[in-house]
Amino acid sequence: MNRLPSADVLDKVRDIPLYRASVERGDFPVLEKPEIARDFPANWMTPELERALETGDAEFVLSTGTNHARMQLIRPPYFLLRSYYRLWSEHPELGPLWHGGARRVSLTTVLATEHVARVNARKPGATPGERWLDDRTLYLNRELDPSGWGRAEVERMLSEIREVSAAHPTGAYLLDCSSYHLAHLAGKVTEWDLWDRFPRPAGIIHAYEYTPLNVRAYLRTHFDCPIVDLFGSTELGYLFYSEGEGRYRPYLHDMSVELIPVEPGSGIHSLIVTSVRNPYMPLVRYRSGDCVRTSDGSTDPERIVSFCGREKELLATPEGPVAQADLDARVSAGSPRVFLHQLHLDGEDRCALWCTTFDGQPLEAGEAAELAAAVGALTGRACHVEHRAHVPIGRSGKYAWLAAPQ
Repeated sequence: MNRLPSADVLDKVRDIPLYRASVERGDFPVLEKPEIARDFPANWMTPELERALETGDAEFVLSTGTNHARMQLIRPPYFLLRSYYRLWSEHPELGPLWHGGARRVSLTTVLATEHVARVNARKPGATPGERWLDDRTLYLNRELDPSGWGRAEVERMLSEIREVSAAHPTGAYLLDCSSYHLAHLAGKVTEWDLWDRFPRPAGIIHAYEYTPLNVRAYLRTHFDCPIVDLFGSTELGYLFYSEGEGRYRPYLHDMSVELIPVEPGSGIHSLIVTSVRNPYMPLVRYRSGDCVRTSDGSTDPERIVSFCGREKELLATPEGPVAQADLDARVSAGSPRVFLHQLHLDGEDRCALWCTTFDGQPLEAGEAAELAAAVGALTGRACHVEHRAHVPIGRSGKYAWLAAPQ
């Protein structure tokens, strides 16, 4: 179904070449990523944008490419960071800490740290390898695979966290993280008995990828503070946030969303976003590539209860598509000890579930059998559960739940 955006959105996009035909027809098809790249940047160019590029009010950037091919974008400088900081400042649990001057420590992919270092290297009088994004945010991680952090690297990160904590009168700081990275750090701190060197954060925010249920529970056993999930993307900024009880709240200033079923009856919906938050590259009915579930299976965005994975990673099964969150639910129900898990397909009717555990010990035979049966029922494939000491991380610094066939 084609839908016409509001009059306010139409006013903001009518002069952009990409949208002229849609404005004339009076309907807007879903905007796909390849269409954004077609004839870029000419298809986006307006006199206003040309002036902004000349003055530095707009700039060319690339999306991170961790979930899809890198995409060229045009946006104001620090667009994503400002979106992030604004959300933090307005969040009911994090806002008071932010306004109270709590600094932010970021523990996420090495690609993010390297990006900060590259940006800093272009500044006058730059210090090589500087990992402070600005006066409030320090990036910690210097390695691709957090499972490979040695004791010296962990102690270095803890020392930097202590310095950030000590800079606040009450020791408060905010820990922004990939949940996997923080779980790895907590496991190594436990292994080496270093908790007395790890000042607890006043709040934790994970915003970089899907967080498995077992990882959420594991973090809560170690950190007694608000743990908030943010959902968004490089090109859009942040759209939803969770509160203490786990409910997602919309954060849609200058945005609207609609849901389109990926397949009738599946209960999984594509997230379609209209956003004029970025004035130089407004996106109308843009397919973000993310999938959601609602509390009643409807297409009502107010009823979103789960951001369940990427659309391109849906697994076709005899009972309909399966998303990352669907597998995660079976894994967490089968054993709370599973840390990392990855599904490997073997032909048309078999699969293997690779698992690591938080304590490094294999699952009991009964746990493994129950988990294999649950995954088999979900996927329509005979499943074999394999304990692994290590599940490889992707080149992006993120884990894939569904391994590409060899």
